[in-house]
Amino acid sequence: MSTLVTGAAGFIGSHVCHRLLDRGEAVVGIDNMNDYYDPALKRARLDQLLPRSGFRFRQADIAERETFDALKGEVPIRRIVHLAAQAGVRYSLDNPRAYIRSNVTGHLEVLEFARHLDTLDHLVYASSSSVYGGNTKVPFSEDDRVDQPVSLYAATKKADELMSYTYAHLYGIPQTGLRFFTVYGPWGRPDMAYWIFTKAILEGKPIRVFNNGEMWRDFTYIDDIVDGVVSVLDARAEGSPPHRILNIGNNRPCKLVDMIDILERLLGRKANRVYEPMQPGDVERTYADIEKMRQAVDFAPRTDLAAGLAAFVEWYRTQFPTARLEQGSASG
Repeated sequence: MSTLVTGAAGFIGSHVCHRLLDRGEAVVGIDNMNDYYDPALKRARLDQLLPRSGFRFRQADIAERETFDALKGEVPIRRIVHLAAQAGVRYSLDNPRAYIRSNVTGHLEVLEFARHLDTLDHLVYASSSSVYGGNTKVPFSEDDRVDQPVSLYAATKKADELMSYTYAHLYGIPQTGLRFFTVYGPWGRPDMAYWIFTKAILEGKPIRVFNNGEMWRDFTYIDDIVDGVVSVLDARAEGSPPHRILNIGNNRPCKLVDMIDILERLLGRKANRVYEPMQPGDVERTYADIEKMRQAVDFAPRTDLAAGLAAFVEWYRTQFPTARLEQGSASG
């Protein structure tokens, strides 16, 4: 029996594949290798997976029914980790159809595939902290109302949760939706703030700090995220219907300017900060209540932001050797 991982060449997906393979499991990975960001990074992640025993890969689009028709009968699938999605809040303002295709149509095709699998034990899928929209009550709880999204990306993720609940109700498919909170670390996404800031600081370019610096994020390190994803995958959702939503975050929000301070110390250079107003679709604060996740799988994030950013900077140094980092602390 195998575990199907969609978005296998993505940031979280590739790390989850490695963890499952480390445990001796067979993994079937799917990714369309799109160009939302440089596909070379996706290929580099995939190059780390392809030689591994037990890993099989198919380049395909989850929004195409034929993708899953081709999988039927090829290899028995016992579990699914559905991480493929069109990510990014600001990108959704200019490319809304990409979000409907990948996050709504794609999610539906995964659900249709799952309901015809006699061998399926559990489907774990990616939701997002973005569903909380402009909520001002913190920390964000799974019991909070989430019917006022402030971006199309958030709306598609809430739609995924609703569709999954319906399929759990109608067909008894055990499912867990995970609301991810600002995942970061080595092999991450170049559209995320910590990567953008690192690159700009090293190149001596200005960084844009939105909402005049009044921004907080619940930064969650990739290893902690993978611990949670795999633990949840192992703990099948029960109930009637067998569907649950869980926050997966660090439970320790950090102000964005404090994150920049840490990067300055790690890089040995000062950032040229340009303060700007809030961007459309963005939110001021994210903060995860993870009590339900603790109760479900004893989830306990271990990596603080300074240690996680240090690991990212070290990885960045090895991947981009022309951007040599100065040692020591920033002056001033």
